[in-house]
Amino acid sequence: MRQFTITAGIILLFALKGAFGQSDRVVGIWLTEKKTSQVEIYKTAAGTYEGKLVWLEEPLDENRRPKTDKENPDRNLRNRPLKGTILLKDFEYNARATEWKDGTIYDPENGRTYSAYMWMDDNNTLNIKGFVMGMRFMGRSTTWTREGRVRN
Repeated sequence: MRQFTITAGIILLFALKGAFGQSDRVVGIWLTEKKTSQVEIYKTAAGTYEGKLVWLEEPLDENRRPKTDKENPDRNLRNRPLKGTILLKDFEYNARATEWKDGTIYDPENGRTYSAYMWMDDNNTLNIKGFVMGMRFMGRSTTWTREGRVRN
């Protein structure tokens, strides 16, 4: 009986390690679907996942100044640099559904924030679906591709 308990405990530890390891698969640098920007996804101290804009294909505006968050609904944030803006917030991993859920995605092109969830088809493909009014079936999806490093 004691040997069974030890074996069961070891199996449980490996299963838990696998579940926690799966949650961090999303961490890394991701090229957006339009291939015009990169987002770095990382785990916060609180254990949730966030993603910030780290590279823009065209980082400067028509006046040759760094692009700003000009569509932000908060007038006080419209002059902040777009690079460094947090686009993904508060995602938690759901091992049973193998997805990151209960997060939000900010679209700097229109200044709107949507509820969102994410899932991976494989280690290099991240799907994100933003939606409104709690209706997951109503929304828009985007697919990002893993990159090895931040572009220059």
